[in-house]
Amino acid sequence: MPEGVRLDRWLWAARFFKTRRLAVEAVQGGKVDVQGARAKPSRSVRPGDRMTITKGEQRFEVVVLDLAEQRGPAKVAETLYEETEESRRRRTEAAERRRAFGAKMPQPDQRPDKHSRRRLSAIKRGST
Repeated sequence: MPEGVRLDRWLWAARFFKTRRLAVEAVQGGKVDVQGARAKPSRSVRPGDRMTITKGEQRFEVVVLDLAEQRGPAKVAETLYEETEESRRRRTEAAERRRAFGAKMPQPDQRPDKHSRRRLSAIKRGST
């Protein structure tokens, strides 16, 4: 087993990002912190490293448990890291808030017909 793996490769293997390119862009965009500091895609990741990964509205705080350079099955990817209890709790609370907010929003019973769509377009344009 190698001593360290490139950060972008590890993020891809751990299935945080669908492609290595997306992992590189996230790291360069400041969405990934390792040991509390911003990192480069080529940074070496070792077991025991703590990292914060931001994907959209989700924020993961994980501890690296194992290394991998190859992307494998999802079950194997789950063994590469351990998410902190605090991070897991915050993500579930945020999901509940989004669900509650979505429940308050009125949902139409059906798609608008041609005339309704035209009225909506007129309202959005500001004309009546």
